[in-house]
Amino acid sequence: MILTVTLNTALDLTYRVRSLRPHTSHRVSEVVERPGGKGVNVARVLAALGHEVTVTGFTGGGTGRAVRDRLAGVPGLTDALLPVAGATRRTVAVVDERSGDTTQLNEPGPQIDPAEWGTFLDRYEELLPGVSVVALCGSLPPGVPVGAYANLVRAARAHGVFVLLDTSGEPLRRGVAARPDLIKPNIDELAELTGSHEPLRATQDARRRGAHAVVASLGAEGLLAVAPEGRWQAVPPAPAHGNPTGAGDSAVAGLLSGLVEKLPWPDRLARAVALSTATVRAATAGEFDRAAYEELLTRVSVTAA
Repeated sequence: MILTVTLNTALDLTYRVRSLRPHTSHRVSEVVERPGGKGVNVARVLAALGHEVTVTGFTGGGTGRAVRDRLAGVPGLTDALLPVAGATRRTVAVVDERSGDTTQLNEPGPQIDPAEWGTFLDRYEELLPGVSVVALCGSLPPGVPVGAYANLVRAARAHGVFVLLDTSGEPLRRGVAARPDLIKPNIDELAELTGSHEPLRATQDARRRGAHAVVASLGAEGLLAVAPEGRWQAVPPAPAHGNPTGAGDSAVAGLLSGLVEKLPWPDRLARAVALSTATVRAATAGEFDRAAYEELLTRVSVTAA
């Protein structure tokens, strides 16, 4: 089983407007609500690919109930989220139909008290014995210790569970020191971690800091992977135009699905890039266009780096 951890779940709202202009009122032509947070997004894509996946983390308030209601209808997905007193955050993506650009507004999330954090740690330990892979994804809500991911990485490794870590800033810095099997930063997060803006040098430095393997998102230039087995770059056939919301999470789902299916690294990377690009092309933020994914899968270029 695959387990995804989303400590800061969200209810994602996408507003579409004809043209986004500051200091004016706008008529919204369409509103879409979906369960969100990085690990939830990863889980939904994994389930769509036919994998059994469990989601855990925190939810609370009316927005938390809305998240859980929408997860209840996803085949292959098990809800192991924990209720908390605070309200789950909302994220608002405003899509400018004229330019295609997206403006993102992210709330901070609920305040988590020590008792709620302790309950989560107990639940996490209960889930790990039945898990082969765990993905630790996203930001930390207020009240969660900054070293939370480092502790979760160590607990998973103690159970022999493969760990993917996808976060940023100090939680990433501390999490890497706990030696996760794979990290998936974007180029800015990687530079913040290592101090280097040269992707290959930065990925190698991240491995020296503790990551067993690194897959870095390079935007339009695809993914760069550095692992004990080799180094590769996977590039989409053409730049993708659309909404990038959730594209990185789809890439994580591609990497994890390829791992559990025992695909070689180049095939995992091709799947990750195809899913990411198909997510940018999708009409709804955070979804992926299946037809585009299947067409792209054969056209992604993967070369030794």
